[in-house]
Amino acid sequence: MIDVRDVEYEADGTVMVGRFAAPAGPGVRPGVLIAHGAPGLDEFARTRPEQFAAEGFAALALDYHGGGRVLDDPEERAARMNTIGTDTDLLRRLGAAGLAALVEQPGVDRSRVAAVGYCFGAVVAMELARTGTDLRAVVGFHPGLLSLRPEDSRHITGQVLMCVGADDPLVPPEDRTFFEEEMRAAGVAWQLHVYGGVKHRFTDPGAARAGSPAMEYHPDASRRAWRSMLDVFADTLR
Repeated sequence: MIDVRDVEYEADGTVMVGRFAAPAGPGVRPGVLIAHGAPGLDEFARTRPEQFAAEGFAALALDYHGGGRVLDDPEERAARMNTIGTDTDLLRRLGAAGLAALVEQPGVDRSRVAAVGYCFGAVVAMELARTGTDLRAVVGFHPGLLSLRPEDSRHITGQVLMCVGADDPLVPPEDRTFFEEEMRAAGVAWQLHVYGGVKHRFTDPGAARAGSPAMEYHPDASRRAWRSMLDVFADTLR
């Protein structure tokens, strides 16, 4: 059995509504903070905590738009992403507030926490890690890889895994190269997995609904990336 519920918390003066899931019953479990993609807490994002709970983790899908809302309007979404994507301090505060909400939940072991991001959510997770927050691992699926403050990666304390589609036009090869150089310079324990023939948003069965040729669900790559993440968690959270 899995317990699932919404969690309200405040971030930067805004009420956020995240989604929490954990195995039912007593016990303390490693925590996983999940950061959604640009649209917000859509159906895919809201079901991720249950997926993690089925693996034995206590997971919170944070909210970085407010009210748990989904930004379906392209102009509204673009404006919001411009606001947070160009303000690193704001982005880090949004991530930190979500982390605080996760570790406040009963049964979450605050000494064993990882952050996982999907698409732009990986940027949120990495910026949180760049503050020196005690995250055992950071994992990104079809992630944004660039930071406005790459020099802060020297503060990352945990392992980093990024899973990228080789044919993802939103994450071109030069971004991957820059990321590798950044990780090396910072002395981070990192991995970058690149999947041939794979595009953006490859973990989401509903990727085609976005109507973009850049986005395509790839079940094999999704399964392999999930296994790679669990391998990292076995080393860092268990």
